[in-house]
Amino acid sequence: MTKVNPYAAGARGLCPHCGEGYLFDGFLKVAPRCEACGFELGKHETGDGAATFVILIAGAICAFGALFSMFAWNWPVWVSLVVWLPAVVAISLGLMRPAKGLMVAAQIAQKASEAGRDHV
Repeated sequence: MTKVNPYAAGARGLCPHCGEGYLFDGFLKVAPRCEACGFELGKHETGDGAATFVILIAGAICAFGALFSMFAWNWPVWVSLVVWLPAVVAISLGLMRPAKGLMVAAQIAQKASEAGRDHV
């Protein structure tokens, strides 16, 4: 069996353990277990970590684009809104699954677990 790169598999939405089964059960819900290898995926939850990175990336791209288009081409505000609001939604939705897959893959690759009451 070949060694699977967990980060590449997670970014593609596949199981970071085997690289064959699906990581998600829906758009962003992590599947309880991999249907190919049986690895328990449900205990690896990232919370809002991926959303934070996606908001920062999409916001930087679209804020720079909006400012550049307003100053370089002298767009009116309504044209900027028509162009950049759908762009920020599309970029955010496009990056969310790969970002969450990478976060789950990082937890699995680093063998991370949640700290319980006894660990703090």
